[in-house]
Amino acid sequence: MEKKKVAVPLVCHGHSRPVVDLFYSPVTPDGYFLISASKDGNPMLRNGETGDWIGTFQGHKGAVWSCCLDTNALRAASGSADFSAKVWDALTGDELHSFEHKHIVRACAFSEDTHLLLTGGVEKILRVYDMNRPDAAPRELDKAPGNVRTVAWLHSDQTILSSCSDMGGVRLWDVRTGKIVQTLETKAPVTSAEVSQDSRFITTADGSSVKFWDANHFGLVKSYDMPCTVESASLEPKSGSKFVVGGEDMWVHVFDFFTGEEITCNKGHHGPVHCVRFAPGGESYASGSEDGTIRIWQLSPPNADDNEAVNSNGKPTVGVNEVARKIEGFHIPKEEQQQTEG
Repeated sequence: MEKKKVAVPLVCHGHSRPVVDLFYSPVTPDGYFLISASKDGNPMLRNGETGDWIGTFQGHKGAVWSCCLDTNALRAASGSADFSAKVWDALTGDELHSFEHKHIVRACAFSEDTHLLLTGGVEKILRVYDMNRPDAAPRELDKAPGNVRTVAWLHSDQTILSSCSDMGGVRLWDVRTGKIVQTLETKAPVTSAEVSQDSRFITTADGSSVKFWDANHFGLVKSYDMPCTVESASLEPKSGSKFVVGGEDMWVHVFDFFTGEEITCNKGHHGPVHCVRFAPGGESYASGSEDGTIRIWQLSPPNADDNEAVNSNGKPTVGVNEVARKIEGFHIPKEEQQQTEG
């Protein structure tokens, strides 16, 4: 590794308040996408590779705490302090559904098969909405023990994972019975829980600790103490050899998964880092901060051996014109499109 090489991130402006959640889509035929949630109430969609703004989903009347895209990046969802979760057309930006709740919605997640939307929040109720019957009443699971902070699906949508903002632990629910079947014990509340791309690990951040759990047998695989209170952690999706962490010290740290040693420390944010996520190919990762910006950092130099699918600019070979096609619905002027395709 080259010494003293300062990482220069892509800085994405646009949000006027803190960025509190980030979510990458899988790689689609049109490339991959990044959606961000902010206290400004306006979730934003970006090209995941370049960070370029594609569109803003307008309609919430309060802070947006959570956001996600479905597997095909055709629909987005957001959970808000306005007591609603909304589903959006990710091609046009149109609001498709608004699901009213009785309190703040802190978390939302599409099922892998895209047919279901899971929500949770201050009501302490996990709800599952059927996207094929959006007007039908949602299914409610057994009451959660506290205010729901994070939710995710695993085991091909047979299990739901949730954590609470006012108590430690990650709870695993059997979707069929709607009951808690397992609890992964942590001392502090889990502020971030991510299921790895290969479904082998659950990565959690609680207090000043990052933990990796076996997603099938639920044993603790690794636990590392961090230099500060951490809010978010993400495992590199391809080799699983590194993980990225963000927290109160305003820095974005990269660690070795096997040894826990710090590999890189990225400075640039001017406020605590609330969320970090790896891009689906593992070549870059994004951080969202109290300072209202998103920063996209490259994991390794463009000439690294493990970056095979790159062109002469050191960028992954995703067709820009494909991305342009994807975003036509957001009314990008034709001449701009021609420039990107030229």
